[in-house]
Amino acid sequence: MSSAVQGFLLGLAYVAPIGMQNLNVINSALTMDRWRALLVAWITVLFDISLAVFCFLGIGTLVGANDLIRAAFLLVGGVMVVSIGLSIMRSTPKLETDQTPKTLQAIVLTCFVVTWMNPQALIDGSLLLGGMKATLTTAQGNLFLLGVCAASFMWFTGLSLLTNHFHKHIDHKALKIVNVVCGAVVVYFGIKLLVGFYGLIPTIKEILL
Repeated sequence: MSSAVQGFLLGLAYVAPIGMQNLNVINSALTMDRWRALLVAWITVLFDISLAVFCFLGIGTLVGANDLIRAAFLLVGGVMVVSIGLSIMRSTPKLETDQTPKTLQAIVLTCFVVTWMNPQALIDGSLLLGGMKATLTTAQGNLFLLGVCAASFMWFTGLSLLTNHFHKHIDHKALKIVNVVCGAVVVYFGIKLLVGFYGLIPTIKEILL
């Protein structure tokens, strides 16, 4: 599987579970006209990509600088990512009923808050994307990040369009199915991080002994 495809799949698994970003995009698609809803989606994409780049390059560079740090990050990240995936699978999504702000300034502020002012998103993104950075070369990392960004654009754009068009058919059962499927994918990537840690055990022994 190519690095770009891996990044795309992980990007989808990361953004698809129903959280604050998705609820904001869904609510806007339910209460606004199509183009206004797409504006919300695309502003969300910009903030989401900026967060992904920060988590991937910033934390990932630190992880790859030292084998011990890399191993610790893979171990802790693997365990946490598996836990995150299981939590996503068990979660029950709830749609908000409040109207999405109408002004451009309010829309931008809302999209910023649900992306950057969410501590769990920062933690999860650092563990998931930073951990994957430790398993890739520079060239692979660039393709991986490109895949993540493409996934963000396609997901939020598609979510907005589909919700706006089929809003009468969106229910909690459908959202629950999305969470279960994407949670399972996140668990898979968590296991992959743990496998990476297992492969570093001989190197760790040489450093410590």
